[in-house]
Order: sequence, then structure tokens, then C-alpha cells
Amino acid sequence: MIESLKKLFSAPETEHHKPSARDMAIAATALMVQLSRVDNDEDERELQAIVDCATKINHVTRDEAEEILNHALNQADHATSLYEFTEQINEYLDQEGKESLLESIWRVALADDRVDKYEEHLIRRIADLLHLNHREFILARHRAESESS
Repeated sequence: MIESLKKLFSAPETEHHKPSARDMAIAATALMVQLSRVDNDEDERELQAIVDCATKINHVTRDEAEEILNHALNQADHATSLYEFTEQINEYLDQEGKESLLESIWRVALADDRVDKYEEHLIRRIADLLHLNHREFILARHRAESESS
């Protein structure tokens, strides 16, 4: 018994694959979907902002972005935490990419012309999980606000 436990703990870890660009696009879009749902008012303007951001971030057509959104909606329906999405994003994106993603998430929050306390709290949690500091959190918000004005 002890030998089998030793083998179990000394066995090499299974290889962890790096997420593909499509996996990352779905994960990033799923974060935006989670944000659009946090205030219990999934607004059509927010969904359009998600498609716009997915198009811009992933350099895809509008049809492809809508397909990514559909996959992300499904992923978000079955998600148990934000970590499953942020883990993939942290593996795939560099710091600048994560800041750009956070800016897009702010754009989704601003799409309905108001940011409630639940949205801001969720964005702060996402920023923390993406290893972005308070300064980066605030700068992303300001860039999103200046673009939406």
C-alpha cells in the first residue's frame, strides 16, 4: 500500500496544455458574459459590446465573434468560478494583453450607461485574478470611459 502511494505521489504530472487562441477567446468572452449577468439585467447593449470587444480583441469577423459569444454563454452557464477562465487567460496573455482585456470588460460594464456596485466588484475580482494591480484597474476604467464618451 505504501509503495503504491509513493508511486502515485512521485508520478510525473500530466502535461498541461497551453490554451489555444480560440480557448482564450472563449474564456475572455465568458468573463464578459459573467459581468453582463452580475446585476441580473443582461442588457442587449452589453451583449453587443461583448461582440464588439470580441471582434476587436480576437481580430475576428462579427459572425465569428457571435459564435465565440454563443460558446462563452454556454461556458458561463456551467462555470463554477471565474478562476477556470482567468487561469487560461493568465497562461495565454502577457501583461499588456490582460490590461487590454480588462479595458474591454469595463466597456461591457459601461455599455448600459451605468456601472453598479456588483459590476465594479466583479471587475475588481477579475483584475485580481489576472494579477493586475489597482493602478492598472483604474487606468483600464479611464481608457474605457474616455472611449465611450
